[in-house]
Amino acid sequence: MSSMIRIFLALMLCGWALMAPAQDFSGLARLDAAQSAITDTRGGVQIRLRLSQGVPYRVYTLDAPRRLVLDFREVNWQGADPEALDQSMAVTGLRMGTFRAGWSRMVVDLDGAYLLKTTALDLEGATGAADLEVILHKGSDAEFTARAGAPNLPGWDLPEGSSSQLKRPRQRGEDPLVVVLDPGHGGIDPGAEQGGATEKDLMLMFALELKEVLVRAGGFEVVLTRSDDSFVSLERRVALAHRAGADVFVSLHADALSEGLAQGAAVYTLSESASDAASAALAERHNRADMLAGVDLSGKDDVVADVLMDLARMETQPRAEKVAGELLAALQAQKLKLHSHPLRHAGFSVLKSPDIPSVLLELGFLSSERDLQQLRDPAWRARMASAIRDGLSAWRLSDAASADLVRH
Repeated sequence: MSSMIRIFLALMLCGWALMAPAQDFSGLARLDAAQSAITDTRGGVQIRLRLSQGVPYRVYTLDAPRRLVLDFREVNWQGADPEALDQSMAVTGLRMGTFRAGWSRMVVDLDGAYLLKTTALDLEGATGAADLEVILHKGSDAEFTARAGAPNLPGWDLPEGSSSQLKRPRQRGEDPLVVVLDPGHGGIDPGAEQGGATEKDLMLMFALELKEVLVRAGGFEVVLTRSDDSFVSLERRVALAHRAGADVFVSLHADALSEGLAQGAAVYTLSESASDAASAALAERHNRADMLAGVDLSGKDDVVADVLMDLARMETQPRAEKVAGELLAALQAQKLKLHSHPLRHAGFSVLKSPDIPSVLLELGFLSSERDLQQLRDPAWRARMASAIRDGLSAWRLSDAASADLVRH
């Protein structure tokens, strides 16, 4: 057997993996799925990942719900089948994908309080290939809760300068309208999937096309929350809009229904109470994206901050509703198919910016064969992009006029 370099990870809460100082870790590692597996052991779980080379990594657990998270810098998951990898009765779900630029993530859903016992990376001196082994053992609920938590890295998922960004004055129709386009999902979170198409890919493609249409029209400055297949947390999406000084935020989606029929476009605005049961279920699925991607959601509640944000929304929410109205009017003018109830509201976390008018636009439903065909059709996407451009242009003028009335 080739000589091996064994590197043991110190079992510290949320600690970074220690790397061998003599080993040069660089480039993109590939997962050898045939030599990788998650299996049960006596009283625990074993995770074995065969990589084409060693890469920096970290391992930690999260609670509510219980998950094991493995971050890598960085791994190509192409060809990996979660169902084939997961051979453990203690694992209830497995997801892999890009988390953020330069980082890949695996999230393992656990059905019990399984604690980190050992983590080791073996490197083959001759080939540079690496074997990562993570051993979990059954512990108590109290132990799991006490040890769980993401590494304490301030700003890990927030853009630089977001905390110090000054509030942008309300737009007056004189300067370019700053539009933040938010292609839903991404990376480890594919969103809806149907017929080989994923929501994350379709929305990114459309967002890039829409940006081009807006820029060519003039009078718009466009920022995307993601421009590649990376995961972006809901909190980061909102923070990016603030850093950009957004005048309006438009989140782009195309959901799929497991039950019932739905087709056509719809626009959602924020509301604590949903307009209907379907909207409530949709918002719940969207808001679960961070949890599914392994984001630590503990410590997110702040009653005082919520009250202050509610006060700020008293001015912003009517403006968001006018954005929705102008978009729907423009879609109708382009004779684009609308949902039977096209104006809806629910508690989408991504719409909760207190001072930026924000809407979520469902371009259609992947569960509808007609909608899926349209989303794949460049001519249809061009019509939709033109309609959104017209709707935002109309809102820009009406919003500026309303601002003048308030000022006087």
